Amino acid sequence: MKKLHITIAILLYSVLSFSQDITGRWNGTVKLGEDKKISFIFNIENTENKYVTTIEIPTQRVSGLKPQKTSFKNGALFIDGANLGIKYEGSFNKKTQQFEGTFSEGLNALPLILKREKIKIEKTAKRPQEPVKPYPYNEEEVVFENKEANVSLSGTLTLPRANGKFPVVILISGSGPQDRDETVANHKPFWILADYLTRLGIAVLRYDDRGFGKSTGSFSNATTKDFSTDVISAVNYLKSRTDIDLNNIGLIGHSEGGIIAPLAANQTNDVSFIVLLASTGILGSELSLIQSKTLRPFPVPNEDAYEQAIRKAIKIAASDKEISAIKSELTTHYNATIAPILKPLVGNDAKVSEIIKGLIEMRTTPWIRYFYNYNPADEFEKLKIPVLSLNGSKDTQVSAKINQEGIRKALIKGKIKDYKIIEMENLNHLFQECKTGKMDEYELIEQTFSPKALKVISNWILDHIE
Repeated sequence: MKKLHITIAILLYSVLSFSQDITGRWNGTVKLGEDKKISFIFNIENTENKYVTTIEIPTQRVSGLKPQKTSFKNGALFIDGANLGIKYEGSFNKKTQQFEGTFSEGLNALPLILKREKIKIEKTAKRPQEPVKPYPYNEEEVVFENKEANVSLSGTLTLPRANGKFPVVILISGSGPQDRDETVANHKPFWILADYLTRLGIAVLRYDDRGFGKSTGSFSNATTKDFSTDVISAVNYLKSRTDIDLNNIGLIGHSEGGIIAPLAANQTNDVSFIVLLASTGILGSELSLIQSKTLRPFPVPNEDAYEQAIRKAIKIAASDKEISAIKSELTTHYNATIAPILKPLVGNDAKVSEIIKGLIEMRTTPWIRYFYNYNPADEFEKLKIPVLSLNGSKDTQVSAKINQEGIRKALIKGKIKDYKIIEMENLNHLFQECKTGKMDEYELIEQTFSPKALKVISNWILDHIE
């Protein structure tokens, strides 16, 4: 019996040690090189006997990240943020009382230890354009519904401090889950844009993407078309107010927001103009192919062979076959074409397989498969309202020339007379004045939004208000 008691004691210890309360705040820091750190805060709650995690990244000024699933079993913590393109896998160390694991975003994986103790948050870089309270206008927290999609969208409406009805613009964010300020690389461009326009007498509505921040719904299952219905819901909400000029409701879309804007505008007669910022103007599959080449972080032995391999992968993913069949075809294709390129770079077959698995998941989301087959030129051609299109000459994500060419041809084909297309010198994808235009430069630049671009946008809108 003594032996049995010992066995029971060991089993009880094992169960108890892994049934501890993991709810609360867990903090950790990832090092990127010698002089850069990214801090994470994981807030884990137990809601209806299910773990729910909300992630903050203070150094990037991002909060409200909602991974789709959190599980903790036998000391293993898995935070599944496939809806956000991230995940965390860690094991609980009983001795140190911390989680030791890996944070992954896309194909990048970094070691991350989560502790209960507070971490020191380093001061963020200067952002001199950000407004300081008190503002010379009114700011209102608002919530509106996309009833068809069963989504509640939370945002901020800024209004001039005066009596009357005001022209208004709705800000539409770029790809990936974004908050209402479109926070990226420690910048908040939509906050700057909203502040600038409201000071000039133009009301601005900006909102958290569905499934992000304070908005409900699932981001990972949504497509560009779905996001356009969120914009329509924003338009309908503004129409219900007595302080909005219903003849002057405009849309400003940045990056993907620029191809959501025409989709939304063509579904209603209530949008009077649109402004495109770094918008694409070509078929999604072509843009994806270009970005696969220009933004690729590793060398390839044969550029032509690589391009053909990516082109075929996109063709497979964009087909209307069953997802299981597409994934099977992609696995065979990648093992034959991409695996030989990756093997020398990562060193082992297991890592190659992991990367390929990640690539396949990225190529088969509802959003990307819709995007591959969506040509925004088709929607630009249908427009019957004024259009302003701005792109930066140093944008490395969306090339100004090829995309503006696509937009221009579509507007001409659609016989739209009132449009203006401008390539702005020395500006990057975020409309910052820059040196290289590369993505790793965004955070290093103090400027959030070029005053020149802000002036062009505001002057054009003021000229088009009835």
